[in-house]
Amino acid sequence: MKKEYELKIGNQSFIVETGQIAKQAGGSVLVRYGETVVLSTATASKKAKDLPFFPLTVSFEEKLYAAGKIPGGFLRREGRPSETATLNSRLVDRTLRPLFADGFRNEVQVVNTVLSMDPEYAVEMAGLLGSSLALGISDIPFDGPVAGVQLGLIDGEFVINPTATQNEHSILNLTVAGTKDAINMVEAGAKEVSEDVMLDALMHAHTFIQEIVEFQEAIIADIGKEKMDVVLHTYDEATEAFVKENFEKDLRASVSTFDKLERQDKIDAIQDAALALAQETYADADDLNKILSDVKEIVSALVKDEVRRAISQDKVRPDGRSPEEIRPLNSMVDLLPRVHGSALFTRGQTQVLSVTTLGAMNEVQIIDDLSNEESKRFMHQYNFPPYSVGEVGRMGGAGRREIGHGALGEKALLQVIPSEEEFPYAIRVVSEVLESNGSSSQASICASTMSLMAAGVPITAPVAGIAMGMVMYDGEYAILSDIQGLEDAFGDMDFKVAGTPKGITAMQMDIKVEGISREILAEALEQAKIGRAHILENMMTAIDEVREDVGKYAPKMERLSIPVDKIRDVIGRGGDVINNIIEQSDNVKIDIEDDGSVVIYHSNRESINKAKAMIESIVKVAVVGEIYEAKVVRVENFGAFVELFPGTDGLLHISKIAHERTEKVSDVLNIGDIVKVKVVEIDDRNRVNVSRKDLLPKPASKPAVEKEKVEKK
Repeated sequence: MKKEYELKIGNQSFIVETGQIAKQAGGSVLVRYGETVVLSTATASKKAKDLPFFPLTVSFEEKLYAAGKIPGGFLRREGRPSETATLNSRLVDRTLRPLFADGFRNEVQVVNTVLSMDPEYAVEMAGLLGSSLALGISDIPFDGPVAGVQLGLIDGEFVINPTATQNEHSILNLTVAGTKDAINMVEAGAKEVSEDVMLDALMHAHTFIQEIVEFQEAIIADIGKEKMDVVLHTYDEATEAFVKENFEKDLRASVSTFDKLERQDKIDAIQDAALALAQETYADADDLNKILSDVKEIVSALVKDEVRRAISQDKVRPDGRSPEEIRPLNSMVDLLPRVHGSALFTRGQTQVLSVTTLGAMNEVQIIDDLSNEESKRFMHQYNFPPYSVGEVGRMGGAGRREIGHGALGEKALLQVIPSEEEFPYAIRVVSEVLESNGSSSQASICASTMSLMAAGVPITAPVAGIAMGMVMYDGEYAILSDIQGLEDAFGDMDFKVAGTPKGITAMQMDIKVEGISREILAEALEQAKIGRAHILENMMTAIDEVREDVGKYAPKMERLSIPVDKIRDVIGRGGDVINNIIEQSDNVKIDIEDDGSVVIYHSNRESINKAKAMIESIVKVAVVGEIYEAKVVRVENFGAFVELFPGTDGLLHISKIAHERTEKVSDVLNIGDIVKVKVVEIDDRNRVNVSRKDLLPKPASKPAVEKEKVEKK
């Protein structure tokens, strides 16, 4: 039976419908938000999977019909998920995943299908609410519900769930999700917002999250199914005792090894020894495979416990640093001679090479998704090859993680990118992770900032990024600056903060524990601010200001404006005119906008000037008062036609040739002569009349006495 529920948050309402659509799914809801409609379903396998992790899949299925669009491409159907769909899937996944019980191994699939898209109302907010509710009313064990809100900052006031139009005027684009008790996911882009404002925004958003959670709890109480019985994955106590007795001491000692690869080699060697001894000890056991699997998990659990204990109680990190200490830094620029801008940023055992490429505005990224956005001028892309962590693996297209890290860096840098009017280039920055031991996404922001500066992109301020962490253990906690891989994997918080000396430009946070106080968040933000300043200081040793011009091999640029009615003349029939200009000017790139704005790009300034001159000659119009060195192209009895410039002739009437009477035009002018003329009139039919006489000195007047004598005669 269909049921409908409604909740108003701010000025917008969420309407939830159940019991009519997708009834065979474990749980399904239809969420209406404005004219955005999302179908969210949650389904789980009946049996647990034999896997060492929880197999949760969250997807956003963008149907272009939802926005009244037909997909591009030959097949005219949706293909791989768009970047936006991938980012929305990650956002929901990061919110839901911590709320499943440890040891839960049943496969869970959460699918959000976008059926109608209202560009004013964020589809991810509808999808997050729908995902949590679908799980809540299903038979799947879930420690929710969770909820999310977006927050803007317009004219000093927080705006809850702003529309797309309102976001255009906001200096903060913040998404916060969590439970009734605590925040567990944050994603933000900001125009250099202070730490205090960001903290206030987080706390303000959580009050609305609590309201949405209560709304869900009432629905779940009304129609929720009984949860299925599941057997959580655990390891045998006897096996745990066996591993601890024989290998715990060595495992805990190995954690304090400074070098990442050396540390991992030691842990792997101890695990291999544990497996070999278990194989020998339990050779006759019927569940030998289960025992060996448990041994691996117990080894990992002991390593995790030692990392957390040492950080929280001893205040010593695996590489020996104090909680606030940042790894050794090194910044370099101009590593690659032919690219437009390059920089290398190294932080401990994490190293990123970023390369900037500038292009014409017709090289922007074309976007084919549900949004109204058709193109993107600034692109930041992140690549994480397996060799960066000393492994062999698949090489190919970007995965979800790479797309997510690239988007975070793009969000951080976009706030300082100059406008198209100031710098009319398409800008692509690619970050290649060459080594990784944590915080590579933030290292990519540091390297990209220097690369942009080296390329001559006039960013408004340099941006640095740092990844913060936290460990809570036996009632104690430690906040960590510049976390490495082990601290990320075994810690309770991954808190990435990027910004300029003035404020935050991007932030991303994932929290694994049930609650973090305002005081802890404030401490983490302040510690991140200090860390960013230290990193920026090092970056400035490599390049302390933006280059005055773009690089030697980057396209130079010239802008001009032409009359709108002349655009067709410059392009020509079938593009023949503009193609001829491009060909004769060494293949320059020319962008022409509907308002008559023209931008010419080429690495050679002379080629640009040649193309510019050709365009100006096409659009040039005569102006009354202007003087030209004109060529006589035709002679008639009543005057001569002269070419002022290619495509424009003027009539030099016989009466305008000289002050004296001219009997025959040919007595003064012949075809091919160059004559200096002045435009004296342009009639309503755009016919141009010129004068030679106006530029000649007037003949001297005769004295009055002489005139009288002539008259008496």
